[in-house]
Amino acid sequence: MQECLFKDEIYYRTNEFRPDRTTLVFVHGLVGSSSAWIPYEKIFEKKYNILTYDIRGHGKSRKFRNYSDYEIKYFADDLRDLISYLKIEKFILISHSFATLIAGEYIKLYPEHVAGIVFLSPMFDLEKGFVGKILRPILKLTKIFNSFPFNAKPRGHVDYGKHPNSTDWDIKRTIADVKNTTLRVHMYILRQSLILEQEYFLEKIKVPTLIMHGLRDTMVPVKKAISLSQKIQNAEITIIPDTDHILVLNNVKEIANTLESFIEKNKKNWYT
Repeated sequence: MQECLFKDEIYYRTNEFRPDRTTLVFVHGLVGSSSAWIPYEKIFEKKYNILTYDIRGHGKSRKFRNYSDYEIKYFADDLRDLISYLKIEKFILISHSFATLIAGEYIKLYPEHVAGIVFLSPMFDLEKGFVGKILRPILKLTKIFNSFPFNAKPRGHVDYGKHPNSTDWDIKRTIADVKNTTLRVHMYILRQSLILEQEYFLEKIKVPTLIMHGLRDTMVPVKKAISLSQKIQNAEITIIPDTDHILVLNNVKEIANTLESFIEKNKKNWYT
């Protein structure tokens, strides 16, 4: 995999793209980074074109000062710009947790690029539930960050191999992630993700869609994933028993196998 920096803002990795291969684009979740996808890169890089990257404010990508810089649409626009720069015409969009909101926004704004979607631990409609009601008043306190010093310098990646069997509320992994992302960015994005009345038009998704969710997810109830699967026409859903929200790190082999099966089954409809 080759490491690059786009517009001095977005860090990304790719293998050697070949026109006869399907392209997979992986988008990580909140306070994570593209290092979460390294095991998947190793599994798939000889079979598919692979793009992984750090979303704004994360890992080795640029941090932005203001709360408004982290509106969901800007994450989608970053991906659009990167896809355009790399001249990718069609791709399978694979997202985890917060990144499922980026994927939802992307397919709403730029559906012509997306041949298929994979939602891992999707968090749509979380703002309407108990979690949203509890967190929204607390997250309004993020205004205090406006008076704090700000450093836009990118940081680094967490080696998730040092956090085996990490749980939803793993303190050591969370501290390692927040050190790279900063508490400011973490809170800003969490607040943006819980804004009411954000529309993603999921019912209008027509491309093949795969949803995977952990039965023991304590961050996003599994019923949310089931509800999502019922909104999207012909969506497939896989519920993984004995796993939680961090299935990307803890269930690599199972996710990779299910993902590859999904890709190969629908391959005749996809173009690189």
